[in-house]
Amino acid sequence: MAVDEQIVRKVARLARIRLDDDKVESMARELAAIFAWIDQLSEVDTRGVEPMTSVEAMAMKKRPDVVTDGDRVADVLANAPAREGDFFVVPKVVE
Repeated sequence: MAVDEQIVRKVARLARIRLDDDKVESMARELAAIFAWIDQLSEVDTRGVEPMTSVEAMAMKKRPDVVTDGDRVADVLANAPAREGDFFVVPKVVE
């Protein structure tokens, strides 16, 4: 894709990036190189390749879903400013 100064200025404006006049030409070359690389990637045959979520194959670490610190209602409610039975009492915020 041909990238000229007008495209560079438009992209900079859309991205809300201040771009000095002396940097426009070098940015046009950099963007042209990026687009050339993207064109090169589009030539790669990816049929039969499963999409990946990571570049490294790994399994998610899992832990057993067990209660390890339960049955401590009195400790949890010890500093509650107001309680009713085993529950916190909070002021009503929606009428």
